[in-house]
Amino acid sequence: MESQALLSLLEERSGEFVSGEEISRKFGVSRTAIWKHIRKLEAEGYKIEAATRNGYRLIGRPSRLSVSELLGKLQTRSFGRKLQVLDAVPSTQDIARQLAEEGAPEGTLVIAEQQTQGRGRMGRAWVSPAGKGVWMSLLLRPRVPLPQAPQLTLLAAVALSRGIGKEAPLPIGIKWPNDLLVDGRKISGILLESAAEDERLKYVVVGMGISVNLEAEDFPPEVLEKAISLRMASGKPLDRAEVIASVLEEFESLYELYGEQGFEPIRALWEARSVTLGRSVTLSTPQGTVEGTAEELDGLGGLRVRQADGTLRTVYTGELGGR
Repeated sequence: MESQALLSLLEERSGEFVSGEEISRKFGVSRTAIWKHIRKLEAEGYKIEAATRNGYRLIGRPSRLSVSELLGKLQTRSFGRKLQVLDAVPSTQDIARQLAEEGAPEGTLVIAEQQTQGRGRMGRAWVSPAGKGVWMSLLLRPRVPLPQAPQLTLLAAVALSRGIGKEAPLPIGIKWPNDLLVDGRKISGILLESAAEDERLKYVVVGMGISVNLEAEDFPPEVLEKAISLRMASGKPLDRAEVIASVLEEFESLYELYGEQGFEPIRALWEARSVTLGRSVTLSTPQGTVEGTAEELDGLGGLRVRQADGTLRTVYTGELGGR
């Protein structure tokens, strides 16, 4: 029995319970096999009610994004105008990087309904269930020197916080460099991967994961303590297409501002949303641990930390401990 066959049966009997005995008899499988297929369908975004004496019934289907719907909502000039909406992929980052190598234009966007190997910073796995979040990668071709790459990470954080804030008026703060938090719990992560040539950025792929409509049971127990979705935080589901359109509009606007005026306005916007500045921090860096008080960003986007002996240390790459 394939999961699709079970789904077809549940859809045929929509709204009604189908007993485990009937399913077992129809497909010649065990109750354990049925449960495995039920779990697989739930992982794809279907909602299935299980009742001990009654069996199973389909009560909800995953919402699906479409190219036409997204293009109809976009107010951008280039960001997202060339896009792919895929079903389940290992990672949108890999697909976007391949497109970049093939010469795809700036603003190309790859969206997946589900990622099976979604990744975050420092190689961490990213929870990306079907139909409940925004899992996408945006291609940029910035004309800036390689040392300025950290600035784009901070720009992305500001863009997401502003775009998400339009759709969900929540107290969104930025934890250095680019984690978005609501009440100390993560709602979004950003991963930038780049290629350089002759000390200049050839392209940058901005991976964005936004936990939009996930519910508590979608998170592994060890993740739930530190993560939350927009739906959980706001108490209501959100339109994923509207979230995508809003984020891309803010991103394009800030990216153009960055191109015209440089990093200074982006730095001011980031610092205004920071939940890191002014606090004691412990950072794990390739050069060792840095402890002190986070004071400000420097001109390249590094975090300036005042250490116990009064000296300032600037960190460009590192992991900030705690939430």
